[in-house]
Amino acid sequence: MKEMKAHTDCQTIDIHGKPAFVLVPWEEFKRVRPLLEGDKARVTGIPQEVVEAHVLNDVPMIRAWREHIGITQGELAARMGVSQAAVAKLEKADAKPRGVTLKKVAEALGISAVQLDLS
Repeated sequence: MKEMKAHTDCQTIDIHGKPAFVLVPWEEFKRVRPLLEGDKARVTGIPQEVVEAHVLNDVPMIRAWREHIGITQGELAARMGVSQAAVAKLEKADAKPRGVTLKKVAEALGISAVQLDLS
C-alpha cells in the first residue's frame, strides 16, 4: 500500500505493483458518485474530460464542453450570434440558462442539449 502524500486527497492502493483501488475523501466521493452510478453520461456520450472538469473541478458544463472542443468564448459567441460577455455569463457557476438557450449553445457546440445537462 502506498503512503498518502500530504499534497493529495487520494490514496492509491497497489496489489502486485499495479493500482487496484483509490481511496478518496467522502465529500469528493459524494460529488462523483452520481456519475459513477448513473447511465446518463454513457448514454449521452459525454467525454470523460468534460465530466471530470465539471465534477472534479467545478467547471460549468458549457465551459467544460467549449474547452474540450477547443474554442474561445468569442468563437462560441460568434457561432451563437451573441456577445462574448453573454457567453461569459452563461459559463458562470450560478448560471441557469433556459432550455431554449441551452439548445442554442448545444447547436453552436455541435452537441445535443442533453449533453449539457448532468443534473
